[in-house]
Amino acid sequence: MTPEPLVRLVNAFRRPFDTVVATARTCYSSRVVTPEECDKDDRAREVRDRVYESIYKAGHHTTIQHATFQFALERVSRQFIWSFLHAHPFYNSEQVSQRYVEVKPGHFATPPLPDKARDIYDSTIRAMMDGYVALMEALEPDVEREYLRLYPARRSSKDEWKGAIHKRTMEAARYVLPVATHAHLYHTVSGLTLHRYHRLCHQLDAPTETRLVVGKMIDEVNRLDPLFFKSIEDEIPIEETPEYRAFVEFHGAGPAGAGFAREFDAQLGPLRSKLVDWKIHAPETMAQAVRDVLGLTRDRLSDEDAIERVMNPAMNPLLGESLVLTTHSKLSRAMHHPHYTFKKKLSHTADSQDQRHRMTPATRPVLAAHFRPEEPDVIFPPILEGNAGALERATTLLREVWRTINRLREMGVAWEFAEYLLPNAVAVRFEESGDLLNLHHKWTTRLCYLAQEEIWRCCLEEVRQVAAVHPSLARHLLPPCGLRKEAGSSPYCPEGDRYCGVPVWTLPREKYERAI
Repeated sequence: MTPEPLVRLVNAFRRPFDTVVATARTCYSSRVVTPEECDKDDRAREVRDRVYESIYKAGHHTTIQHATFQFALERVSRQFIWSFLHAHPFYNSEQVSQRYVEVKPGHFATPPLPDKARDIYDSTIRAMMDGYVALMEALEPDVEREYLRLYPARRSSKDEWKGAIHKRTMEAARYVLPVATHAHLYHTVSGLTLHRYHRLCHQLDAPTETRLVVGKMIDEVNRLDPLFFKSIEDEIPIEETPEYRAFVEFHGAGPAGAGFAREFDAQLGPLRSKLVDWKIHAPETMAQAVRDVLGLTRDRLSDEDAIERVMNPAMNPLLGESLVLTTHSKLSRAMHHPHYTFKKKLSHTADSQDQRHRMTPATRPVLAAHFRPEEPDVIFPPILEGNAGALERATTLLREVWRTINRLREMGVAWEFAEYLLPNAVAVRFEESGDLLNLHHKWTTRLCYLAQEEIWRCCLEEVRQVAAVHPSLARHLLPPCGLRKEAGSSPYCPEGDRYCGVPVWTLPREKYERAI
């Protein structure tokens, strides 16, 4: 990749390998074994190495989770982050946001390509960057009008709010940026996750970049502690991964995404997220769980009252706190039992937000298998769709991007490299499931009017559909300001000067609407 990603280990356990063994030995000791004891002499080191080999081969890998590593990553693509780094639950990341930081020219990943293909690729990247800048200019007046409608008191001093208005403009314009766009981030994982990264670094959709970044992570840890990966397993070749084998079997002559997309969209209908499965007796099961916690019979606590004890912030004020405590509260954990599955269609950029909710997992696709060569398959935000000139500009640009991807494929460029030109707007289709406890966190957080508009829209659709099948469970599914009002916390909006401008806590859900 050009330029190469930068990977730095910035924080780690001081003795990661010895820490793993110390935790394992403590399980069978009458006291806590320290990492220093595992390296105090030749005999201790012999025992240490033998213990480690034994626990690794036996699969007793929780010990390897204790050693934690924090990396600073730079010049990694959004595609790599979406397809690999954030496609599992065992990590923490804080990355630069395209909603708040303007993308500058030259901040894009370039895969290894022959000269002619590279020239075509580079010129397309430049055109997408030019389109991003042009869309910001075209959309700024629309965004300003909507912003000042929300904040009428700021009209007399609108120059003071140019920065806030520009950020809302960037949010819409970024849809035409390629998934090759660079990001920088902190990424923290356990030693066990690093072992898994290495074993499965050859996988779709971005195997070359994935292999490069993971290799640099392993090198950084080896410099700190050469023993930590002493039993590391070989990488699984991409040809042996089940996704690759199935892709070649069914898409060997090229993806046939059009038929899949038509079938999926017909099932989805007018929604972006459709409730397709749920536990029929979820309210009753959850109510019984509440009675289990409290040791009560049904005649002393009805189903409705039991549910209110958990879901109503007036009775469960923990729901009004900014610090999420539901997973640690005995009563709140009753929300684990209701479960819902949704069929979803999001843009790549919105799904990159959606997948950060790690406890509502999804079966995200091999993106190449969804490619529709005949036309752009994209999602645009409402503020862009409502501006005819901007919409035409974006649509024309992405038609040219699709032609370029097809041309590169005809020239023999691999799917993983051609895919870097896909825009943030490209549609991603998948199934997503979660229990009510974790969906509650996601829904209430993303129903805030400051959340990215597309994921906000999906969460609103999901909550409305859950309300239709389980009204008793959905009655109090509200944004943070609504929960805080019901809990008696003030101020209702916890965002301070970032307040969205709309007193959402006064609105019924059917009145929720946004353009930016």
